[in-house]
Amino acid sequence: MSTENEGNEVPPAPSAPPVPVETPAASAAPATPAPGSPGPGSPGPGASASGAPGQEPAAHQAPAPPAHAGATAGAPSHAPGAGAWPPPPPPAVPSYAQGGGSGSTWGASYVAQHPQEPKRAGRGGLVAAVLVAALVAGGVGGGVGFWAADRNDNSTGSTTVSASNTPADLKRDPGTVANIAGKALPSVVTIEAQGGNGEGGTGTGFVYDKQGHILTNNHVVASAAEGGKLAATFSDGKKYEAEVVGRAEGYDVAVIKLKNPPGNLKPLPLGNSDKVAVGDSTIAIGAPFGLSNTVTTGIVSAKDRPVTSSDGASSKSSYMSALQTDASINPGNSGGPLLDAGGAVIGINSAIKPAESGGGLGGGGGQSGSIGLGFAIPVNQAKYVAQQLIKNGQAVYPVIGASVSLEENSGGATISREGASGSQAVTPNGPADKAGLKPGDVITKLDDTVIDSGPTLIGQIWTHKPGDSVEITYKRDGKEHKAEVVLGQRKGES
Repeated sequence: MSTENEGNEVPPAPSAPPVPVETPAASAAPATPAPGSPGPGSPGPGASASGAPGQEPAAHQAPAPPAHAGATAGAPSHAPGAGAWPPPPPPAVPSYAQGGGSGSTWGASYVAQHPQEPKRAGRGGLVAAVLVAALVAGGVGGGVGFWAADRNDNSTGSTTVSASNTPADLKRDPGTVANIAGKALPSVVTIEAQGGNGEGGTGTGFVYDKQGHILTNNHVVASAAEGGKLAATFSDGKKYEAEVVGRAEGYDVAVIKLKNPPGNLKPLPLGNSDKVAVGDSTIAIGAPFGLSNTVTTGIVSAKDRPVTSSDGASSKSSYMSALQTDASINPGNSGGPLLDAGGAVIGINSAIKPAESGGGLGGGGGQSGSIGLGFAIPVNQAKYVAQQLIKNGQAVYPVIGASVSLEENSGGATISREGASGSQAVTPNGPADKAGLKPGDVITKLDDTVIDSGPTLIGQIWTHKPGDSVEITYKRDGKEHKAEVVLGQRKGES
C-alpha cells in the first residue's frame, strides 16, 4: 500500500543565507596596514562585489597569537591573512537550491557551506574550540550530576526510563479489546470469491465448527456458487480452498467448508443476540477494502432495525431485523463477526448505510465507506439458518401466506390486491387466510413491534420459526382488529 502526502507549496530557496554583521567597537583604534597590503577602505582578499566582507576589518581582528600558541592549535603560524571573521558567505547560487537560487523545489537538506580551513588559528578557531569544550563539559557535568544523585541505584549512566513491563511479559487484561481481538483473530478468515467469468470480491467469515464450516454472508460467496472458486485465508497467512455448502439469499447467510481443514480450528463462541442491550460494546473484525484482520470498536446503536439490502447483482433482496452498530465497517467486512465485550459473536456484519446510495458490504468497487451506520444479522437467526444449510443445503423461511406491498413509509404493511404473477394475494387455506386476513388489510403490529412497511413485516416474521404463533394487529375500513396467526413455511429460495 502506498500513500501520498500533500502539503503547502515550499517557498523558493533563498539565493544566500543572511550574513551576521558585527557592531564596530567604539574604542577600537584604526590599525596601520602592513606594507603592500590594502588600506582600510579597500576590499580585502575574498570580499564580494555586493559588499559582503571577505574578512573582518583590521580594527576588529584578534591580535595575532604567539608562535607557540598557533603551533599548539595545529595551524602554521607563518601563513599570513588566515583566521578572517566572519567567514565568506555562501555562493550566490547555493548547492541546495534546485537549478539555482530561483528554484521552487528543495533538494537535499540544507548543508551549511564551510569556509576554507584557516591556515592559522585566529578568532574563528578559538570560538569553535570554546563551543566544543562547552558541549563536552555540559555532557560530562550532566552525567556526573546524575551519577552523584543516583550512585546507589546501580545505574549504567543512562538517563532514560524503562517501562516496568517489557513486550515479552506484557499481558492484556481479560475483557480488553486487545485481549478479545487476540483470541478471535485466528478464527476469522478473509474470503476470496471468484466466479466463472473471473469476477468476484473479498469478504470475511469466521469458524463455525471444528469440521471446517465457515459462516459468512450470501452476497460474499454468491459469485462463486456456480462453478467458481473460493479461498479462505487465516490471520497467520495460511490459505485453504473452500466450497459452498448452502446459501440463503433472503437471510443473506451462507455456509462454506474448507476442503482440507486444519486440525486445530477454534470456533468462535456464539452469544445470545436476544440479550443484547443498546449501548453494549461491540468489536467488528473483517477485511475492509481488502485490509485483512482489521479490528474496529463501537457500541450497539439500536436493535430490531428493519433493513432491506441488495448487492445490486440480483433482483432478490435480503431482509433483516438488524443490530445497528457504529463500529466502523466497510466493503469487505461482510460476513465478519460482530463481537460483544466478552468476545462472543452477537451478529454477522452485513450492510451499511453509506453517505450515498448503496448497502452491501461486498468487496466491489464504487462503494462508499462507513458513516457509523452498520447493520449485522443477529447471531441467533444466523445460527438457526446455518444449521439448516449444513443439514439440508437450503433454508426454511417462516411465512404468513400473504403478499404485501414493499412500499416503505406507508404506515403499515398492506396486503396486496393481487399476488406475484397474477396469483392470489392471500394463499387459500394458508396462515393468513385461516386467521381471517384479506387483501387491502393494513398490518400495523406483529406482537409488540410496530410495523411501518412490508419490508419491516418480512424482517420481523423471519426472526421467528415455522409453527410459531404471533399476534397480528391490522386495520380494515378504518377499524383495528387482532388475529392469531400460526406461521407456515417455505423451503428454499422459490
